[in-house]
Amino acid sequence: MKAEEIRSNSIEEIESLLDDAREEYFKLRFQLSSGQLPDTSRLRIARREIARVATVLRERQQAQPIEGGE
Repeated sequence: MKAEEIRSNSIEEIESLLDDAREEYFKLRFQLSSGQLPDTSRLRIARREIARVATVLRERQQAQPIEGGE
């Protein structure tokens, strides 16, 4: 998923995407350790996806006005 596609989602949807990406990475690591992962490049792809989604989420959170400020 490209960054533009991620940015078109709401913050809640981005958080959900991040949770899904982390879960996928966990499953891939488990498959690797048990010897059931034939394509190890998927680990790298999953890590990059997590970083991409986390970056967009952080951008959104910083752009939001601070609520309850003085």
